[in-house]
Amino acid sequence: MKIDILTLFPNMFDGFISESIIKRAIDKKLVEINIYNIRDYSKDPHKKVDDYGFGGGAGMVLMPQPIFDAVNSLKTDISKVILLTPQGIKYNQEEAYELSHEKHLIIICGHYEGFDERIRTIADIEISIGDFVLTGGEIPAMAISDSIIRLIDGVIEKESHIKDSFNDNLLDYPVYTHPSDFRGMKVPDVLLSGHHENIDKWRKNEQIKRTRERRPDLLEKR
Repeated sequence: MKIDILTLFPNMFDGFISESIIKRAIDKKLVEINIYNIRDYSKDPHKKVDDYGFGGGAGMVLMPQPIFDAVNSLKTDISKVILLTPQGIKYNQEEAYELSHEKHLIIICGHYEGFDERIRTIADIEISIGDFVLTGGEIPAMAISDSIIRLIDGVIEKESHIKDSFNDNLLDYPVYTHPSDFRGMKVPDVLLSGHHENIDKWRKNEQIKRTRERRPDLLEKR
């Protein structure tokens, strides 16, 4: 998979692509991540990418020309263009699985007060990571990329993400490690029993219980 990210602040991604699982995935050539500075595509002599919006209002608005030219220079027949905006569909694990099957993603990070409405015409999908507003799309771009990359074969063990929270609309079950008794808090006996069938049943019951207590809305989708 190839992920191209368009941003005004490329340095924000330095740590993201040079640490942990993402770096290992890049080193193993399971994913290619390219960070592009939108300003490099501006035709303005001063590399201007924003302007005041028609009709007035607070803040600056991203202009269409640099983003159109950036996307057109990168897009192929297999590309999917993602526009990050609070007005997009709310991102979830199901969408992460869908996107993990794509060959090429182009992610546009918005910034400032917003972007020229005409930029929407080059997006295949608009995504929001939640009902809140950030200063830009860089953090959502990292979050979405991370959620997708970990699903690519060979990045992590398949069992790890099959049993993740939100699969089958359930939260994950509790997990424990050594010691078995920490400050009076003991690991459930079933996990120490070695009886795998009982352990599986306990974990499923705990998933349902935890989801009912914390995210009952997920159970309505089952």
